[in-house]
Amino acid sequence: MEKSLTAAVLFSCTLLISLFVSSSAQTCGTYTFSNSQTYSTCTNLPRLSCSLHWNYHPSNTTVDIAFRKTGALTSNWIAWALNPSGARMAGSQALVAYQSSNGTLNFYTATVDGSGIMVRGNLSFEVPSITAEYSSGGDMTIFATLKLTSNLVSTSQVWQEGTLSGDTPGPHPTTGENMLSVGSLDFSTGTVTSTGVTSPKNRRRNVHGVLNAVSWGILMPVGIIIARYLKVFKSVGPAWFYLHAICQTSGYAVGVAGWATGMKLGSDSPAITYKTHRNLGITIFALGTLQVLALLLRPKPDHKYRLYWNIYHHTIGYTTVILSIINIFEGFDALDREKNWKKAYIGVLIFLGSVAVVLEAVTWMIVIKRKKTASSDKHANGVNGYGSRVQQTA
Repeated sequence: MEKSLTAAVLFSCTLLISLFVSSSAQTCGTYTFSNSQTYSTCTNLPRLSCSLHWNYHPSNTTVDIAFRKTGALTSNWIAWALNPSGARMAGSQALVAYQSSNGTLNFYTATVDGSGIMVRGNLSFEVPSITAEYSSGGDMTIFATLKLTSNLVSTSQVWQEGTLSGDTPGPHPTTGENMLSVGSLDFSTGTVTSTGVTSPKNRRRNVHGVLNAVSWGILMPVGIIIARYLKVFKSVGPAWFYLHAICQTSGYAVGVAGWATGMKLGSDSPAITYKTHRNLGITIFALGTLQVLALLLRPKPDHKYRLYWNIYHHTIGYTTVILSIINIFEGFDALDREKNWKKAYIGVLIFLGSVAVVLEAVTWMIVIKRKKTASSDKHANGVNGYGSRVQQTA
C-alpha cells in the first residue's frame, strides 16, 4: 500500500515537473502579440527574461523580428543587436526602445561604439521598418524588418537593458546577467546558442577584486593582529616583527597589483564609474605607500621621536585597514552577482574578529599577571633588604 502511494506521488511530481518544463519551453511559442502577428520561429533567450521571434525570408535575406522583454520597467530601456565582430555589445548594430517620461514610446536604430555607448543612426544593413509597443502586462516589444547581408544570416546576437537618465539611455549594468546576455543565432536554421561566458573584462574585474580583498582586506589585518598580540608572548621573541613585516609588505605588493588592475579597468570603461570605490582606492593606495616609506625613516626604539613615529604608524595603519574593508564592500556592491564572495569575506572578517577578541583577552590576562608578579617580586625584595639592614645594625 505504502509503495503504491509513494509511486503515485513520484509519478505525479514527475508529471507536474514535465508539464512545467514543457510549458516554460513553449512560452515564446504560445505568446500572442496584440497586432496578431505570428512568427514561425522563436526562442526564449537565457538571460534578462527576453525572447526573440522571427520569420526568415531566404529569397531576399530579410527577416521580420519581434524582440520581447517581459516585466519591462518604464524607467528602463531595452535593446537587441547583431554583431558580426563577436559576442559583445561594442561594435554591434542595435534596435533600441524605451518609454519617455511623458509616455511616448521611442524606438530607433543605433550603433554601439568601443566604450559601449549607443549612438543613434543608421546600421550597416537596412531596417525598412521599426516600431515598438509597451503592453498593459508590462511587456515591451520591438518589431522590425531587417534586410540582412550574407554574413548576418548566421552571426552573434546581444540583448540588453539599462536604466534611463532622464529621457536618455544610460549605461547598462556591467555585472550579472547583463554581461552574459550574448549568443549566436542562425536565422535560416533557427539555431540559437548561448555563449554567455565570463568576458576578459569580467575576468580582470574578478582578479582586481580578489587581489584587493586578499591584500588590503586579509593580509593587512593579519599583520596588525600579529604585531599587536604576538609580541606579548616572550617565547615568540623577535619573530613577531618579521612575521608582521612579511604580511604587510606582501599585502602592499599584492595591493599594488590590485590597484593597478582597477586603474586599467577604469581607463577601459570611461562611461562606467564607481566614484566612491575609485576615490577610496586611491586614498588607500596613498596611505599604504606612506606606510612603506615610513619604514625607511623608523627611529630606533630609544630615540626621542620614536613615540611620535609609533603614533603615526598605528594611526595610518588602522585607518588604511578600516578604509580597505569599507572599499571591499563597495567593490562587492559593484559586483552584485558575486554574493558568495561577499558572504565568504564576511566569514573571514568574523573569523579574524573572533581571533582578535580571544587574543585581546589572553594578552590582557598575561599583562595583568606579569604586573602582579612584578609587584610581588618588588615587594618581596624590599622586605628582605630591610630585614638585612636591621640585623646588621643589631
